[in-house]
Amino acid sequence: MWELERDSKPPDLNRARCAIVGTGRLGRALTGALRDAGVAVAGPLGRGADGEGAEVVLLCVPDAAIAAAAAAIAPGPLVGHCSGATTLAPLAPHEAFSLHPLTSVPADGPARLAGAHAAVAGSSGRAQALATALADRVGLVPMPVAEEDRVAYHAAASLASNFLVTLEAAAEQLAAGAGVERAALVPLVRATVENWATLGPERALTGPIARGDEATVARQRSAIAERAPQLLALFDTLSERTRALAAAGAEATA
Repeated sequence: MWELERDSKPPDLNRARCAIVGTGRLGRALTGALRDAGVAVAGPLGRGADGEGAEVVLLCVPDAAIAAAAAAIAPGPLVGHCSGATTLAPLAPHEAFSLHPLTSVPADGPARLAGAHAAVAGSSGRAQALATALADRVGLVPMPVAEEDRVAYHAAASLASNFLVTLEAAAEQLAAGAGVERAALVPLVRATVENWATLGPERALTGPIARGDEATVARQRSAIAERAPQLLALFDTLSERTRALAAAGAEATA
């Protein structure tokens, strides 16, 4: 599939002309970050742009739009996408790369790219080197992720970020019924995430399940069934997984 030059050096980002296609959150964030880092960037451009005059084109478009956006790019530049779950196949026949910042880009306010990791891949040695150089230039920490691992990697990101927000929304809803505001939960959530990051899941786990206090868990379940029955299935699933985690932690320290 990939018939282009594989052994030449990647474009020098101090001189190369780059184009960003996609005017959404990530497109705007990467355009600004690259410009601030001294890279000549055109964009963010709308979908359908052909990337004329650019040596590097980065597509910041939804997964379903990558193939069409890539098809609009004239032959010549290295073409990349920013999808976490998508392989390089939709970019053919361009020499291709991918750069997926493993961070959350808010609708409002600046994106925090520096210090976050980024999954990188390339269809050639120089394409991989370019993805790595782009990540380095904006302060991201590049990490190679194989094609066959992309979907699992992205699912892990969804669990760590998207589903965490969903879980905290459930906690906020239940707390509100008890007259407790979201702000009261925030220090607990932050401390928990810091403990998980520092200690790992088994050592960071606290609460009645970790203590083996099933009587309290049963009372919690009854309260949820009465006040927020739509959350009961979520509570049961999380309780089961938490018991398994507590058991693993107990085995590790036995």
